[in-house]
Amino acid sequence: MKIAKEFRWEMGHRLPEHFGLCKNIHGHSYKMIVEFEGELNKDQMVIDYYDVEEIINPIIHELDHAFMVNKDDKVVLEFLEKMNSKKVIVDFDATAENICKFMLSKISNEKLPENIKSVKVRIYETQFDYAEDSMKLS
Repeated sequence: MKIAKEFRWEMGHRLPEHFGLCKNIHGHSYKMIVEFEGELNKDQMVIDYYDVEEIINPIIHELDHAFMVNKDDKVVLEFLEKMNSKKVIVDFDATAENICKFMLSKISNEKLPENIKSVKVRIYETQFDYAEDSMKLS
């Protein structure tokens, strides 16, 4: 059985080595759909939606209205420091694929109920484009 929940946030980024417009500082209205698969628990649920929010909302709060920046992007890091701006420093370029892997890792590292067998994350960078990844849990 599977259940899913949708989350949204606003976040800035740039891809410094990109050949097109994405090399510029810009942002997106991100949407994430998280899917949990597993057997029904004693309450006849895969996982309670309330518990899903308790796990994911702190992660979304960290990202919302922040700028995701690669630790090697010294120019933007210096700018964000001078502006005292909210930032999330990562060790990758903030592509949809890497953000998807980042979110999947964060969610999978949380204490999930034992009946959860896999987690899938789909990140929409625009309404037309997404990246998706999943992880089986032991």
